[in-house]
Amino acid sequence: MPLIKFIVVAGARPNFMKVASIMEAFSRQHAASDGFTCSLVHTGQHYGRSMSDDFFTELRMPQPDINLAVGSGSHAEQTARVMIAFEKECLAQRPDWVVVVGDVNSTLACSVTAKKLGIRVAHVEAGLRSRDMSMPEEINRLCTDAISDLLFTTDRQAGDNLRDEGIAAEKIEFVGNTMIDTLLRNLDRALATSLPEGLSENEYAVVTLHRPSNVDSPEQLGPILRTLQQISLRIPVVFPVHPRTRQQIESFGLRASVVEGIRLIPPLSYLPFIGLVARARMVLTDSGGIQEETTVLGVPCLTMRDNTERPITCSVGTNRLVGTDPARILQSAELALSLGSTKPQIPEKWDGQAGQRIVARLLDGHTFPG
Repeated sequence: MPLIKFIVVAGARPNFMKVASIMEAFSRQHAASDGFTCSLVHTGQHYGRSMSDDFFTELRMPQPDINLAVGSGSHAEQTARVMIAFEKECLAQRPDWVVVVGDVNSTLACSVTAKKLGIRVAHVEAGLRSRDMSMPEEINRLCTDAISDLLFTTDRQAGDNLRDEGIAAEKIEFVGNTMIDTLLRNLDRALATSLPEGLSENEYAVVTLHRPSNVDSPEQLGPILRTLQQISLRIPVVFPVHPRTRQQIESFGLRASVVEGIRLIPPLSYLPFIGLVARARMVLTDSGGIQEETTVLGVPCLTMRDNTERPITCSVGTNRLVGTDPARILQSAELALSLGSTKPQIPEKWDGQAGQRIVARLLDGHTFPG
């Protein structure tokens, strides 16, 4: 019987948490069967210790079988480099399935490359929609979903989105959230990490900012930072700064005049970051995944965007869309601080078993020896 070959792709920091439980489930299944192989390909879209390397150690993941090391660049440059490098790996390995996660450039690049070679594509975290075509991630999501052979969703609304777009129901599988698998498996270890010096549990706010719409012009970034500075008069604000955001703060000359009172720290690897978020009084972010993590952790989250591809975090979770208007952010922050943390209402199937469901579906119908 020929081996079934899988390639699982991770490219950027958010991907690592999403593939961890999938790789673990493949490993567990492999212990019972030699009927398949599974390779982990790291495209290198995010690289360096804090953005990539530490995650594999902390999540107890195997080191990638292949690192394409594509590095940074414009969207077109990065996508093109991933496609060129990944095509070579697909031609060498001839996999039966390529499994992609999330919505980064590597997700789209590897999906298109595989599909043009006649390789089946499975998309984990399919069907999320912000309806905002100015977001590069929305374009990646739409294009990847349109060509995927199997679409794994985190919630039922994502499945509705796919069906509304004409995706056949038999291609859609509601499995839950692999990033929450990783959170639940590692939460105790994360809580055992030390907080940055001077911070006390439940007495600080955490900020993350990285979206181009928020950080690529002084007209946008300046008011946001000044608003955070005002919040810091009410509660300490700690800001693990994405390298790109730090570069913008410096280039716009905002550090000396605006950042006073906001505690800037280097990017954190997974366990210290989750430990920081889990013990925060409040989070202010423009990230997608943090909206989900704070929902499970019961930490109030203010998302500095006008839309979200994860509306379930608003309808049942702790997330609130506040846009970038300073008055609205300040009002929402004051409300969140007065109300404090809430008991989490966990979305359906966010139970730590999504990776197992995904691997079971991918292997469904195959019979293995032993």
